[in-house]
Amino acid sequence: MTSFQDRAILAEHAIRAVLPPTPLQRNVHLSEKFEADIWLKREDLSPVRSYKLRGAFNAMRKVLSADPKKRNFVCASAGNHAQGVAYMCKHFGVNGTIFMPVTTPQQKIEKTRIFGGDTIEIRLIGDYFDDTLRAAQAHCESVEGHFLSPFDDDDVIEGQATVAVEIEAQLGEMPDRIVLPVGGGGLSAGVRGYIGTRSEMTFVEPLGGACLFAALSAHEPVNLPRVDTFADGAAVGRIGARTFQILKDVSLSNTLQIHEDRLCITMLEMLNIEGIVLEPAGALALDALSDLKEQIKGKKVVCIASGGNFDFERLPEVKERAQRFAGLKKYFVLRMPQRPGALKEFLNILGPEDDISRFEYLKKSARNFGSILIGLETKKAENFSVLLAKLTDAGFAYTDITDDEILAQFLI
Repeated sequence: MTSFQDRAILAEHAIRAVLPPTPLQRNVHLSEKFEADIWLKREDLSPVRSYKLRGAFNAMRKVLSADPKKRNFVCASAGNHAQGVAYMCKHFGVNGTIFMPVTTPQQKIEKTRIFGGDTIEIRLIGDYFDDTLRAAQAHCESVEGHFLSPFDDDDVIEGQATVAVEIEAQLGEMPDRIVLPVGGGGLSAGVRGYIGTRSEMTFVEPLGGACLFAALSAHEPVNLPRVDTFADGAAVGRIGARTFQILKDVSLSNTLQIHEDRLCITMLEMLNIEGIVLEPAGALALDALSDLKEQIKGKKVVCIASGGNFDFERLPEVKERAQRFAGLKKYFVLRMPQRPGALKEFLNILGPEDDISRFEYLKKSARNFGSILIGLETKKAENFSVLLAKLTDAGFAYTDITDDEILAQFLI
């Protein structure tokens, strides 16, 4: 057993003072769907609904063990890390200053405040996270505090490794494969550091934040030119230097990049069928099973459901993204003749499973044609091929703007 494994086991013993092991549950639905033995490590059922309090606990435990008089802890986060730090500040009875961007949703601010109570202060600074981070680090230096990194810290990595320690103890053996999400690399480095080569591992990233893939390709951490923040729990622009040292020899074939809209299909599936609420990053490992179907058939697989901090006000957006990715919903700008009966002709073209979800039309004076913004839903993706062929045959000109990101954001 390596020294890292020993430290992870000690950290797992210590964390029992704060929380019991999160459940490891066999999922019948996914097992039958993928013809495998699928287990879910339910980090979404932790006290803060993510694994982040593990790393915060371990780092703070070690700092306070070395210097019991240390009272000031600082972090910068707009999500799960902030809540984990707040929870642990209250547990240890220390002062925490949590910097969050001004644009942070009020729901996340309130949850952080509830977890930390009067032991924390929340400061809203900066429109972008880089501005928030700089302010947090400057404040930390001024008060001689300890800065709690969300992932790029040896003690945080060690704390996140307790997930793997629990998996081995709960399962009684190593699974054939562990599938887990990657953001800055704290969880994935911790789990890999503990598991080593005793199990196959698949590292899953959101397509718009694939910083591990970029680092592995460049053989060093690099900055992504752009990050899609939809899967905010894993949307990181640069993997950590310490985490990459543990992950640098991961094979590119053991990484997957998942389209953010496809995640929405899995989120809705798990909510509707299993009653499991997952945030986008929390659904990454489960969504990846469809790409691994042939490799995992007949195998024992553990998926880490990393978080369930989902704001239900986002549910309409999730449904919209899922429908569009599945090809069940599209948006068009339709050129319509400005004459009586033209609209009726168009409506007669629609099939029995087609439904109008959006319709905007303004008649233009002194013009022969007008434009309609129309959204259509259907029950089978192939219905759109039939519909568009009929539109063409009938002489209706149209432009599909479903995948035109800038135009769709402006009009829809």
